[in-house]
Amino acid sequence: MASQRLMGVRTVLAQPTQVPQTSELPGRVVLDPNAGARVQSPVAGQIEAGPGGFPVPGQRVRRGELLAYVQHLPDPIGAASLQAQLAELRAAQALAEQRWQRLRGLEGSVPRREIEAAQSELQSLQARQQALAVGQRPRVALRAPVNGVIARAEALAGQVVESRDVLFEIVDPARLWVEASTADVALGQRVAAAALVGVPGVRLELIGTGAAMRDGLLPLLFRARLSPPTAGTAANPAPTQLPLALGQPVTLIVQRTDTLQGFVLPAEAITRNPANQPVVWIKSGTERYIPQPVQFRALDAATVVVHEGLGTDNRVVVRGAALLAQIR
Repeated sequence: MASQRLMGVRTVLAQPTQVPQTSELPGRVVLDPNAGARVQSPVAGQIEAGPGGFPVPGQRVRRGELLAYVQHLPDPIGAASLQAQLAELRAAQALAEQRWQRLRGLEGSVPRREIEAAQSELQSLQARQQALAVGQRPRVALRAPVNGVIARAEALAGQVVESRDVLFEIVDPARLWVEASTADVALGQRVAAAALVGVPGVRLELIGTGAAMRDGLLPLLFRARLSPPTAGTAANPAPTQLPLALGQPVTLIVQRTDTLQGFVLPAEAITRNPANQPVVWIKSGTERYIPQPVQFRALDAATVVVHEGLGTDNRVVVRGAALLAQIR
């Protein structure tokens, strides 16, 4: 008994109960489209830093804040053609302006409509020249479209980028989604609750189910929220943002509306025997424990439900089972 106390062995008398059936789904953390953004280059060009330098991952930015510049690099043939058009327009504008001035000097001896036509032609050439000059703007400013934190930065001084290249990703660390995938098209109608494996303190709320399959799988979208906060201390303050990263692969335990009868146990009660079968340890007498093969399902991140292999009179080891499995 002293050895058992030293090993921390604890047992409970198994009691059957009705619990929700569960499904284990792969997923990943994605952007909330209402709280995140991707900053892309609108033109092909060369990256230049702003007055404050490039923002770095983890830096908080505000909407409208300057992130970088893209120096436009036009195609040589296109640039030459544009310069030729501008030269032709400047020459035509000079001739049109001379003609308009000459006709104005002859006002009263020439019809009014000729003077107005010359003025209209001059204005048209000026507008065309201004429109082409806009295409020669030296650089484009990239600004943050939302408030948030820089999640990814792919900008370096002198870097040449193509149009639509993603240079920055901005997220709100407190507002993230989790996208899971399933081949069961009816699962979205039977979701009662969901949790993340290995990520305590986060609860998931179902947003909706996709209406189209992708690669044979149906996406399920969940909103990640912090669990109701607990009182923090000065040394360990309560968390204010989700312990998740954009693109992080996660595993979800989804509880369904249909139920299953079994024995609810802590996940640490399940161990593996030399044949790699899941077993629980049953106390059969004083200082005597027997490994019992079972079938189980994960109920959430910390508990499982054993639906085959246990009876109502079994006393199951729920703490210290891993140490018992090492004894030969």
